[in-house]
Amino acid sequence: MASLRNLPIKVLMVLISLFAFNQALAQVDTLAQAEITRIDPVIVEGQLSMDINFNLRLNAAMIQGVERGVPLYFTVDLEIVSPRWWWFDKAIITTSLTRRLTYNTLTQQWRVASGDLSLPVESLATGLKMLSEVRAWPIAPTDRFEPNVRYEGRLRLRLDTTHLVRSLQLDAMNRGVWSLSSVWAPFDFSIRRPDEKKP
Repeated sequence: MASLRNLPIKVLMVLISLFAFNQALAQVDTLAQAEITRIDPVIVEGQLSMDINFNLRLNAAMIQGVERGVPLYFTVDLEIVSPRWWWFDKAIITTSLTRRLTYNTLTQQWRVASGDLSLPVESLATGLKMLSEVRAWPIAPTDRFEPNVRYEGRLRLRLDTTHLVRSLQLDAMNRGVWSLSSVWAPFDFSIRRPDEKKP
């Protein structure tokens, strides 16, 4: 077998380029991703709630971590403001929702939890699908808002690394492999008066 030293420089450059290209493809394949695909403010019985959909994908380090028993916490951050042309926007609501994905290596059981509610799921894929949807998230009573006033909001989904063990927190800061966050996605809504009919 010929030594690499005997190969022409052009052939070596092609081989190096192919190797770099394959490495780039492998890296793209393992990138974590969080994307907001749907935001729907819903008014039900005097309560503003949120229905949200995400595209969620973990990278190899996150998958290996959770499969070895590392719990992953996913937080939805939400802000609502009232725009004011003469001054800074007035903050109305700042809140968050945190859910947890876990795998018990002894019982080989996946679970998704929110607060005190914990539900078993069949697999990692099923757990991620559940985390990709938020339904009827209560935000605030509608009397917190003025009728027929347009309010602006934004939200994002992120992997909350503050819940990771200390060593993984340092790894997250140094290498960024535990970094996962969507961009802030905007939305707006208004509250109709109780006696106002829909158009």
